[in-house]
Amino acid sequence: MGVLEHKFQDNIVVAKLDQLMSWARSTSPWYFQFGLACCAIEMMATAASRHDLERIGMMPRSSPRQADVMIVAGTVTMKMSLRVKRLYEQMADPKYVIAMGSCATSGGPYWQYGYHVLKGVDLIVPVDVYVPGCPPRPEALIEGLIKLQEKIRHDRPLTKQQA
Repeated sequence: MGVLEHKFQDNIVVAKLDQLMSWARSTSPWYFQFGLACCAIEMMATAASRHDLERIGMMPRSSPRQADVMIVAGTVTMKMSLRVKRLYEQMADPKYVIAMGSCATSGGPYWQYGYHVLKGVDLIVPVDVYVPGCPPRPEALIEGLIKLQEKIRHDRPLTKQQA
Protein backbone atom coordinates (compact mmCIF):
# COMPACT_ATOMS: atom_id res chain seq x y z
CA MET A 1 0.00 0.00 0.00
CA GLY A 2 1.42 3.36 -1.04
CA VAL A 3 1.79 6.41 1.15
CA LEU A 4 -1.22 8.22 -0.37
CA GLU A 5 -3.57 5.25 -0.13
CA HIS A 6 -2.72 4.78 3.55
CA LYS A 7 -3.09 8.49 4.28
CA PHE A 8 -6.64 8.76 2.85
CA GLN A 9 -7.90 5.28 3.73
CA ASP A 10 -9.94 6.07 6.87
CA ASN A 11 -11.05 9.67 6.27
CA ILE A 12 -14.62 10.54 7.16
CA VAL A 13 -16.33 13.83 6.40
CA VAL A 14 -18.81 14.95 9.04
CA ALA A 15 -20.97 18.02 8.49
CA LYS A 16 -24.54 19.17 8.83
CA LEU A 17 -26.72 18.63 5.78
CA ASP A 18 -27.57 22.35 5.75
CA GLN A 19 -23.89 23.23 5.48
CA LEU A 20 -23.28 20.72 2.70
CA MET A 21 -26.26 21.97 0.70
CA SER A 22 -25.23 25.60 1.14
CA TRP A 23 -21.66 24.79 0.14
CA ALA A 24 -22.86 22.98 -2.99
CA ARG A 25 -25.17 25.86 -3.95
CA SER A 26 -22.51 28.49 -3.36
CA THR A 27 -19.87 26.80 -5.49
CA SER A 28 -22.01 26.47 -8.61
CA PRO A 29 -24.45 29.35 -9.13
CA TRP A 30 -25.72 29.74 -12.68
CA TYR A 31 -26.41 33.30 -13.70
CA PHE A 32 -29.03 34.61 -16.09
CA GLN A 33 -27.57 36.73 -18.87
CA PHE A 34 -29.67 39.85 -18.66
CA GLY A 35 -27.96 42.97 -19.96
CA LEU A 36 -29.93 46.14 -20.56
CA ALA A 37 -27.33 48.84 -21.27
CA CYS A 38 -23.63 49.66 -21.08
CA CYS A 39 -23.07 47.56 -17.93
CA ALA A 40 -23.81 44.50 -20.05
CA ILE A 41 -20.52 45.08 -21.89
CA GLU A 42 -18.67 44.85 -18.57
CA MET A 43 -20.65 41.74 -17.63
CA MET A 44 -19.61 40.14 -20.93
CA ALA A 45 -16.00 41.15 -20.33
CA THR A 46 -16.16 39.51 -16.91
CA ALA A 47 -17.32 36.26 -18.49
CA ALA A 48 -14.67 36.42 -21.23
CA SER A 49 -11.28 34.74 -21.15
CA ARG A 50 -9.35 37.40 -19.22
CA HIS A 51 -11.52 37.30 -16.08
CA ASP A 52 -13.34 33.97 -16.71
CA LEU A 53 -16.29 33.69 -14.34
CA GLU A 54 -16.31 29.92 -14.70
CA ARG A 55 -13.18 29.68 -12.56
CA ILE A 56 -15.27 30.70 -9.54
CA GLY A 57 -18.10 28.35 -10.53
CA MET A 58 -20.36 30.85 -12.31
CA MET A 59 -21.97 29.39 -15.41
CA PRO A 60 -24.02 31.54 -17.82
CA ARG A 61 -27.54 30.44 -18.73
CA SER A 62 -29.84 31.99 -21.29
CA SER A 63 -33.09 30.80 -19.72
CA PRO A 64 -34.47 32.05 -16.39
CA ARG A 65 -35.79 28.56 -15.64
CA GLN A 66 -32.22 27.22 -15.47
CA ALA A 67 -30.66 30.10 -13.53
CA ASP A 68 -30.07 30.76 -9.83
CA VAL A 69 -28.78 34.34 -10.13
CA MET A 70 -30.13 37.29 -12.11
CA ILE A 71 -27.56 39.97 -12.83
CA VAL A 72 -29.46 43.15 -13.74
CA ALA A 73 -26.87 45.12 -15.68
CA GLY A 74 -28.02 48.51 -16.89
CA THR A 75 -30.87 50.99 -16.94
CA VAL A 76 -34.28 49.55 -16.12
CA THR A 77 -37.10 51.57 -17.67
CA MET A 78 -40.69 51.46 -16.44
CA LYS A 79 -41.67 49.54 -19.57
CA MET A 80 -38.90 46.97 -19.03
CA SER A 81 -39.61 46.60 -15.29
CA LEU A 82 -42.63 44.37 -15.93
CA ARG A 83 -40.48 42.04 -17.99
CA VAL A 84 -37.72 41.97 -15.36
CA LYS A 85 -40.27 41.00 -12.70
CA ARG A 86 -41.76 38.29 -14.94
CA LEU A 87 -38.31 36.82 -15.63
CA TYR A 88 -37.52 36.88 -11.90
CA GLU A 89 -40.74 35.03 -11.14
CA GLN A 90 -39.84 32.36 -13.73
CA MET A 91 -36.60 31.53 -11.93
CA ALA A 92 -36.61 28.49 -9.65
CA ASP A 93 -36.11 28.89 -5.90
CA PRO A 94 -33.71 29.72 -4.32
CA LYS A 95 -33.05 32.74 -6.50
CA TYR A 96 -30.73 35.69 -6.05
CA VAL A 97 -30.41 39.12 -7.70
CA ILE A 98 -27.36 41.30 -8.27
CA ALA A 99 -27.91 44.95 -9.22
CA MET A 100 -24.93 45.93 -11.34
CA GLY A 101 -24.12 49.58 -11.90
CA SER A 102 -25.59 52.84 -10.70
CA CYS A 103 -28.53 52.67 -13.12
CA ALA A 104 -29.74 49.33 -11.76
CA THR A 105 -29.16 50.34 -8.14
CA SER A 106 -30.58 53.88 -8.11
CA GLY A 107 -31.56 55.04 -11.60
CA GLY A 108 -28.11 56.41 -12.41
CA PRO A 109 -27.70 59.75 -14.15
CA TYR A 110 -31.12 59.43 -15.83
CA TRP A 111 -33.44 59.37 -12.82
CA GLN A 112 -33.75 63.16 -12.46
CA TYR A 113 -34.36 63.90 -16.14
CA GLY A 114 -36.49 60.99 -17.22
CA TYR A 115 -39.83 59.92 -15.82
CA HIS A 116 -39.43 56.60 -17.63
CA VAL A 117 -36.44 55.31 -15.60
CA LEU A 118 -36.98 53.06 -12.58
CA LYS A 119 -35.27 54.45 -9.47
CA GLY A 120 -33.61 51.13 -8.67
CA VAL A 121 -34.44 47.53 -9.52
CA ASP A 122 -35.03 46.83 -5.82
CA LEU A 123 -38.45 48.44 -6.23
CA ILE A 124 -39.67 45.40 -8.20
CA VAL A 125 -37.42 42.48 -7.16
CA PRO A 126 -35.44 41.85 -3.95
CA VAL A 127 -31.74 42.56 -4.46
CA ASP A 128 -29.11 40.53 -2.61
CA VAL A 129 -25.89 42.28 -3.71
CA TYR A 130 -25.30 45.78 -5.09
CA VAL A 131 -22.28 46.38 -7.34
CA PRO A 132 -21.55 50.13 -7.55
CA GLY A 133 -19.99 51.97 -10.46
CA CYS A 134 -20.84 53.50 -13.80
CA PRO A 135 -20.10 51.04 -15.31
CA PRO A 136 -18.45 48.83 -12.71
CA ARG A 137 -15.22 47.13 -13.69
CA PRO A 138 -15.14 43.35 -14.09
CA GLU A 139 -13.22 43.06 -10.83
CA ALA A 140 -16.10 44.78 -9.00
CA LEU A 141 -18.60 42.32 -10.45
CA ILE A 142 -16.38 39.40 -9.45
CA GLU A 143 -16.22 40.78 -5.90
CA GLY A 144 -20.02 41.09 -5.86
CA LEU A 145 -20.37 37.50 -7.04
CA ILE A 146 -17.96 36.29 -4.36
CA LYS A 147 -20.00 38.21 -1.75
CA LEU A 148 -23.12 36.47 -3.07
CA GLN A 149 -21.38 33.10 -2.77
CA GLU A 150 -20.53 33.91 0.86
CA LYS A 151 -24.15 34.86 1.50
CA ILE A 152 -25.36 31.58 -0.02
CA ARG A 153 -22.78 29.63 2.01
CA HIS A 154 -24.18 31.07 5.27
CA ASP A 155 -27.76 30.24 4.28
CA ARG A 156 -29.43 27.32 6.07
CA PRO A 157 -32.18 26.00 3.76
CA LEU A 158 -33.38 23.09 5.93
CA THR A 159 -33.59 24.89 9.28
CA LYS A 160 -35.46 27.99 8.08
CA GLN A 161 -38.79 28.74 9.71
CA GLN A 162 -41.69 27.95 7.40
CA ALA A 163 -43.82 31.01 6.60
